Amino acid sequence: MSPVTGTERSAVEDMTRCAEEFLDSLGPAARARAQRVPVDSPEVAAERVRWFYTPTDHGGIPLRELSPRQQGLAMRLLASGLTRQAYVTACLVMGLENVLDEVEGWQVDWGRERGRDPGLYWVRVFGRPGEATWGWRVGGHHLSVNLLVRAGRIAAVTPSFFGADPATSPLLGGTLRPLGGVEDLARTVLATLSTDDRARALLHPRAVSDIVSGNRPQVRTGDRMIHMPELFRGPLPTPRLADLVDRIDEAAEKGSGYTDADHARLALTREPRGIAARDLSAEQRRLLRDLIATYTDRSPGPIAAAQRRHYRDDRNLDLVHLAWAGGLGAGEPHYYRLTGPRLLAEYDNTQRQANHAHSVWRDPLGDFGLDPLTAHRATTPH
Repeated sequence: MSPVTGTERSAVEDMTRCAEEFLDSLGPAARARAQRVPVDSPEVAAERVRWFYTPTDHGGIPLRELSPRQQGLAMRLLASGLTRQAYVTACLVMGLENVLDEVEGWQVDWGRERGRDPGLYWVRVFGRPGEATWGWRVGGHHLSVNLLVRAGRIAAVTPSFFGADPATSPLLGGTLRPLGGVEDLARTVLATLSTDDRARALLHPRAVSDIVSGNRPQVRTGDRMIHMPELFRGPLPTPRLADLVDRIDEAAEKGSGYTDADHARLALTREPRGIAARDLSAEQRRLLRDLIATYTDRSPGPIAAAQRRHYRDDRNLDLVHLAWAGGLGAGEPHYYRLTGPRLLAEYDNTQRQANHAHSVWRDPLGDFGLDPLTAHRATTPH
């Protein structure tokens, strides 16, 4: 392992300070909800890897139950784990709950007083900041940021999920697309491929209706898309809401036209599928590097910079594959994935007439900072 740099040490110190100040601002009851200790206990370890991107309880204490000052400290903690551009995007994702509420006619309640609520983003700290191992999570609808610190190093920054619903919204004199670059860069690479190369990149002529890795703690060879009813924390509180989720899932499946065989075709594989970066032109490789950065920049500055250096090395970029499913035209349902050693990035924009986007960055051998041997065994078929 390379020695810790001054910038990483500074980032860890800042993150630790932000977490300590946030926890110290809470009363005993609120702190008990926001912090789980010890970090290595079976109960806390299990909760740390339990993550979501649906409008469910993400665990911890929600922003809406905090004072303005406490909310500010929570947002400082979130910012400490992201580059500036990722933090701004995360804020847009959270604020889109107000827009989605209007799109849905203020009618969806999800079993609570307000169904789409920018205050329902939960903060939870695992362990004690400054100890040998500790971590934190900020999560809510369409957002999950997970950080782990071990021995003074940033040990894990994935899974990292950003979504947008609506994916495209009107502005005065413009358009709001929080994940526009994440979508457009991939489409541009595909659009510039030859007919033969595009056929190599194509997984399926129709798009799967969600990311395939779902919210699993670890990704494994053979994983298929998880259906929506399984993406919530426990059973939904009422039969009415369970029926609503079933209907949403059924509509998504009907829209994709996928059968069991189609889902098998999109399953995660041991060997990367699609077209390899080594077969792309210099300009396409430049675009691919920029695309990868829209995922790896969802991390503290020193980690984001290290990831960019990693993929500037042609030997590392050569091993990345880009695969696509669905249409290439703007507004058409589509899905793509980037795969490589310690890289899985997925993007889909299919639901709500292709105006509802999901994107996730995973490290198949290092999500949540889990032991690499354990992760290797988990990703190897038995």
